[in-house]
Amino acid sequence: MNQLSGILDRSHSYWPGHIQSLLYCSENNQIGTFSEELHSCSCRYEHSPCQLPPPCSVGEGSACAACASDNHTRCGSCNPGFALTQGACRPMVADSTENYLGFETDLQDLELGYLLQRADRRLEVHAIFISNDMRLNSWFDPSWRKRMLLTLKSNKYKTNMVHMLLGISLQVCLTKNSTLEPALTLYINPFGGSHSESWYIPVNENGFPDWKATKLDLPFECYNWTLTLGNKWKTFFETIHIYLRSRIKTQDGANDSVYYEPAEMTDPAQSLGYMKINSIQVFGYSMHFDPEAIRDLILQLDYPYTQGSQDTAILQLLEIRDRVNRLSPPGQQKMDLFACLLRHRLKLTPSEVIRIFASLQAFIARLPNSVDYETTKLCS
Repeated sequence: MNQLSGILDRSHSYWPGHIQSLLYCSENNQIGTFSEELHSCSCRYEHSPCQLPPPCSVGEGSACAACASDNHTRCGSCNPGFALTQGACRPMVADSTENYLGFETDLQDLELGYLLQRADRRLEVHAIFISNDMRLNSWFDPSWRKRMLLTLKSNKYKTNMVHMLLGISLQVCLTKNSTLEPALTLYINPFGGSHSESWYIPVNENGFPDWKATKLDLPFECYNWTLTLGNKWKTFFETIHIYLRSRIKTQDGANDSVYYEPAEMTDPAQSLGYMKINSIQVFGYSMHFDPEAIRDLILQLDYPYTQGSQDTAILQLLEIRDRVNRLSPPGQQKMDLFACLLRHRLKLTPSEVIRIFASLQAFIARLPNSVDYETTKLCS
């Protein structure tokens, strides 16, 4: 009678723990002791583990938000900031973006500077020259138009590539009696689109690099005009618009800021000399780009493949967005290059881009201590 009473007395404290030990601490034909506080087993033999997968733990942070309905040892959902991975909640960290957009390059600043200084052709990116105002390697009167447009287009038919701009160089020759020199203004289209969707390169402003003219050993007054961006100022480009104007040379070598009107508006008797552009080189590199893989991520915003895959897809899109926008031009506010990528390389409509951005912002708002950044709109 006393023995039965003892068994009944310990039933409230003993049996739940004993049952848990049988469920979670009975591997390798031994029964250990399950600790509710530590959520682990104490095994009888150190050399032979007895622990089976522990039960789901509901709580904050990395604990489960809810257990899986079909398996009490796995999480069914996670708290904000954590992603469900194989039944466990792990911190949300985006995987590598290499499958979508190959940002990485093994060129370091010193090596890159050396190659750019030598105008190494291994860094040259093929670009198609287009202009209605002049032709390469042909003399022209620079004063006949107030401003000439020279356009360089990368090979837009290679849909699996995007291009990074590291520098640009023009070989410009002048006749010996010329009183002018070139004044160059650049606008960049990062991923295509109209001319209005390009941004101005702020040459020699707020620490941005300036043009450097190097005299060449040629019969005429020829110079290499080079703008080197390097790793610090590199940026995406698909089209480069070069506006060529001319300014007068002063006797002390400084440049006057006076720009000339077309020839018919000046004295025809004045001879300002002639100019010729022998070549234009674009320095940079091409990166792997998989638009279909990014479209697949976007598709999962509405139709996730598995539980938790939607959060993973959003994390990847956020990582791509941030890395693209990080290469926006200098300014008080980042430029939204990611929207340009979606519009012109993935061919999405403005409403689709707005919907994607709304999904990203809703996800960020759910994260603990979330802080997003404002961007300046570039592409419509």
